[in-house]
Amino acid sequence: MIDPLTPQPVDVLSPLRLLRPPGRPADESIAVEVPIALTVNEVSQAVMLATPADLEDFALGFALNEGWIAARRDLLDVDVIARPEGVELALRVTAAREQQLKARRRLLAGRTGCGLCGLESLAQVGAVQPDRVQAPALAPDALARALPALQAAQVLNARCSGLHAAAWCSVDGQLHLAREDIGRHNALDKLCGALARQDADPRAGFVLMSSRASFELVHKTAMAGAGLLACMSAPSSLAIDTAERLGLQLWAFVREGRATRYA
Repeated sequence: MIDPLTPQPVDVLSPLRLLRPPGRPADESIAVEVPIALTVNEVSQAVMLATPADLEDFALGFALNEGWIAARRDLLDVDVIARPEGVELALRVTAAREQQLKARRRLLAGRTGCGLCGLESLAQVGAVQPDRVQAPALAPDALARALPALQAAQVLNARCSGLHAAAWCSVDGQLHLAREDIGRHNALDKLCGALARQDADPRAGFVLMSSRASFELVHKTAMAGAGLLACMSAPSSLAIDTAERLGLQLWAFVREGRATRYA
């Protein structure tokens, strides 16, 4: 007989865990959050808390957005290794990129609410800067059309209500790619990695997020080359300032019947 107070065994690479809470007649799906260590050529670079799904996309997107690599071809291989404490993503990059990383090694202690954890000084905030971007010309109903598509694409979140989503949509509002994670910036890293793996051009569409619009989302969107970010919740002041500086068009409070442009 299964103890209802004991979590059921789960594969570390499963994005959801089944629980049987006391007094509940049915199983409940819970979003999995585990430490994910990223190493580059056997050297530790970052530890993030994330949902263990689409991990190869996450590795590539994170490496691109952090400036570890400049293009997909710089990443030679990714091994996904289950560890007792979590998951290791072992990245192998070209010798040239390895030397550049050694010149500016950056250790991150990842958290779900911060895109600057682990920096040693304020001067490092601008160490990796995206180029200025240009916003695409959207169809008048693009945001309204993309919003229900994003909600439909949140397959995992529909089961647990604990995950964010990042999607890439064409200028007419058609959703082409979506990724989910317990952390909003992790979801965007996964999306950026998926776009790079498919050789898609982020400039030809826009990014739509289920979360608030924070600085790191603006930064990562621009690093990917996309010129427009739309979020379902509120923006922060730094997100607006950064979007204006980078030429990125920023929309927030994108919900049924409304959307506000902030930059």
